[in-house]
Amino acid sequence: MSKKHLFALIVWSAALATTGAVADVAQAPLDADNSATTAQSDNDEAAIGRVLEQFRTTRVPLSRAIAIAEHLHEGSKTADINFEISGPPVYRVRTIRNGRIWENVIDAKTGSISGKEIASSLKELDREDLANIVALKWIKQELSDAVQVAEKAADGSALAGGLMRQDGRLSFVVVVASGDHLKEVMLEPPKVGKQSSTRH
Repeated sequence: MSKKHLFALIVWSAALATTGAVADVAQAPLDADNSATTAQSDNDEAAIGRVLEQFRTTRVPLSRAIAIAEHLHEGSKTADINFEISGPPVYRVRTIRNGRIWENVIDAKTGSISGKEIASSLKELDREDLANIVALKWIKQELSDAVQVAEKAADGSALAGGLMRQDGRLSFVVVVASGDHLKEVMLEPPKVGKQSSTRH
């Protein structure tokens, strides 16, 4: 399952304060935009159920998969990670360092590397991915930090995460499995060397 498809299945979200100290969690109504698509909602719920069922069988937490991937290339940072169930459950992780990107697949049950590593350069990315990855340089926080905050805020275990730009704002987005639901936690990271222009 691709990250974009997984995010499309999210049924509620949590917004975190910039400090990450306070989480404001609210249930989002399922399919609030169009009640005529009940069948699609049922399909989405079934897909979420399959993801959660497979995720419960994993032995490797997402934070460990991040550490495994970053260890493959010393000094690299994780740009994004997601849990996939198209075959045996795995994490697909992209790490970056000095303009290079590596994509690895990590077995979610054993922590071993599955398949061949894909290496590329920033030049091969589309504009949106490139902008998000370049932004990692200016962010104090790392994805692994955002994962820890999200798991506490949503009271569950993370299964996907990455940087996303929404309404011009860059945020870490972490998908957390909590009970029978997926929760999307957004955390706006502080930028390196810049003071916040708004204080609350």
